[in-house]
Amino acid sequence: MKKLEIVIKPERLEDLKEILNTCDVQGMMITNIMGYGNQKGYQKSYRGTAYTVNFLPKIKVETVTDAETAGIIIKIIKDRLAVDDEIGGGKIFVYDVADVIRIRTGDHGVAAI
Repeated sequence: MKKLEIVIKPERLEDLKEILNTCDVQGMMITNIMGYGNQKGYQKSYRGTAYTVNFLPKIKVETVTDAETAGIIIKIIKDRLAVDDEIGGGKIFVYDVADVIRIRTGDHGVAAI
């Protein structure tokens, strides 16, 4: 099993939810986060004074699925959400999951997802 942490711009959330739904993902967690990557924020001006906005709004979507589906999801995200080498397009972090346990039933593994 794999855990995917997908960090994207907020305006890409609906596209990502559609991708995950077409791949029959059973659940996802969405968190509003702030951060920066290579772009290190951007410059703004207020009343003639320039300042840097370092932390940009991002969305983190987490889901756990089997390894095969994770590979399919990653490929579709790379194909559909890439925007002409635009900086700040996002990241996908992939983790191995040793086990999942559904508390209500005690199911383990893929059956608990």
